[in-house]
Amino acid sequence: MNKRVFVLCACFGVALAGGLGTISAADAPRPNFIVINIDDLGYADIGPFGSKLNRTPNLDRMAKEGCKLTSFYAAPVCSPSRSALMTGCYPKRVLPIPGVLFPAGAVGLTPEQRTVAELLKEAGYATGCIGKWHLGDQPPFLPTRRGFDYYLGIPYSNDMGPASEGSKSNLGDKLPEPRLTNLTGNDEAGLRGMSQPPLPLLENEKVIARVKQDEQQGIVERYTTAAVKFIRANRGKPFFLYLPHTAVHFPIYPGKKWAGKSPNGIYSDWVEEVDWSVGRVLDALRELKLDSKTLVIFTSDNGGTARAVNAPLRGNKGSTREGGMRVPTLAWWPGHVPAGTACDAITGMMDVLPTFMRLAGGQLPAGCKFDGGDIWPLLSGGSQQPVHDVFYYFRGLKLEAVRSGPWKLHLGVAAPAKAKAKAKAKTQPGGLQLYNLDTDVGESKNVAKENPDMVKKLQSLAERMKDDLGLDGVGPGCRALGRVADPKSLIGHDGKIREGFAPQ
Repeated sequence: MNKRVFVLCACFGVALAGGLGTISAADAPRPNFIVINIDDLGYADIGPFGSKLNRTPNLDRMAKEGCKLTSFYAAPVCSPSRSALMTGCYPKRVLPIPGVLFPAGAVGLTPEQRTVAELLKEAGYATGCIGKWHLGDQPPFLPTRRGFDYYLGIPYSNDMGPASEGSKSNLGDKLPEPRLTNLTGNDEAGLRGMSQPPLPLLENEKVIARVKQDEQQGIVERYTTAAVKFIRANRGKPFFLYLPHTAVHFPIYPGKKWAGKSPNGIYSDWVEEVDWSVGRVLDALRELKLDSKTLVIFTSDNGGTARAVNAPLRGNKGSTREGGMRVPTLAWWPGHVPAGTACDAITGMMDVLPTFMRLAGGQLPAGCKFDGGDIWPLLSGGSQQPVHDVFYYFRGLKLEAVRSGPWKLHLGVAAPAKAKAKAKAKTQPGGLQLYNLDTDVGESKNVAKENPDMVKKLQSLAERMKDDLGLDGVGPGCRALGRVADPKSLIGHDGKIREGFAPQ
């Protein structure tokens, strides 16, 4: 095993944890890695995190055999979260955009930061991505150009297609009449709303299907079958499988075997189908005797929407409240991750790359800033030493909150009821909101007035970001976006597949 890897925290230059809980090559030579990333799953949508609505026996078992990460952070929305997972950085560093990417966008994930797939591939791993990519749909941005040997999936969200083909309504809803607007584009992030072209299903760089209602309903099973096939095909060598499901993002399309089977509606149907998919993947590992050789991470790309359950957290997808960014996460590796354990230390998407590279015996690129750290000592039970002394909550380009230990400060987000009080709150400390997440994870009681010293400390920590990623807008530490001059949709509004993307 190579020497332990230390990653400098890009915010304040402190070496992150990596020195405890070391694992020798004899204990675990070059483990396989699987990341199962669910779309818009709520914090309490699965049994291990308190769900009383959804039956998730496979995830229940996974938690009993592994570790629950109860303070694992993503981003408020899809594209930024996925950029952090791929690069080991705060999303704003590698994908400085206000929101998410759309079809035929001119921009994508920065080429200046190498992905976990690129680094693991260089270390001898087979790499596969099966599911939603959402880091750019133009050729230079696709998974096959960013380190993945194989790709199958819809390259962005399943609602980014024509309303007449089921992309804007749930299973069973009446389809709206066809309507197209603004076909020349919205901005550099891509086509939005009723201007969006047909949904493509890509295999590597070929469009193999046009995703309508039947394809939406079969997408979980299709991804799962492909994932198991990838595991079987690569069982004789180390592999990295990234399985970012389309489920449970709107529109809701549980499979035909699952629709109507739960007592709580189609959203619960889809959550339970996701649980089945996880079971298929873990069963394949057990059958092939790869379970003791494979670290599996299950997580969500952001907090759940209003249809999900985020209790006891406050807020939903799109916000920097805990319910918008803290996601249900499990780590499973029999014999290496202690069974039935839990970790409440601050961890997140940006920690995946440094952790995997440490376990794979690879090296992080020299001279490149990373914000994530090696969390293997936490997963293995070798240490409870925090990896992150400070965590920053960005919504798009704006820093909205900062956390240190249990203390979280929202930066001037108070909303007094009276209009005359609003202007006053903008300039006074009363506009700040401070919470102790150890005693008030639901962010229900603002204790800023009682703790002025902590408010000042967290304000000072926030100010440190000014000269790095910036407090709002693009800061000096942000990487340049990937960019193409003439973006085109993979399937045109006329139904023609883009040149070079049609199957032979």
